[in-house]
Amino acid sequence: MHELPVIESLFNVCMRHASSNNASNVISVTLKIGEASDLQDEWIQSYFDYLCKETIVEGAKLIIDRVPLMVRCKECSEEFHVDLRKAQKVLCPKCEGAKFEYVSGREYSVDSMEIV
Repeated sequence: MHELPVIESLFNVCMRHASSNNASNVISVTLKIGEASDLQDEWIQSYFDYLCKETIVEGAKLIIDRVPLMVRCKECSEEFHVDLRKAQKVLCPKCEGAKFEYVSGREYSVDSMEIV
């Protein structure tokens, strides 16, 4: 159920932008959600549909674009993709360092909206 507050926040962004652009209807919403996020697509869609009822966003097509999990090695600054399905212990492919900072893959945001 942790998806609800996140989706509510994204829904509020949609409503604010639609309102500030005098939209009468939202056709589609593209979300950027990081691979490292544990938000599940089916729950995102369910909660989004629930929140959109009787608003100008109701019926909007929800497009979920997953952002790859990218990290930067703190030792050599190499940036690389981490596949969470395969990774047990992550080591830098360049220097085999084990300390990283996130570059992308943990975010969630509204990337674009199609409105009329």
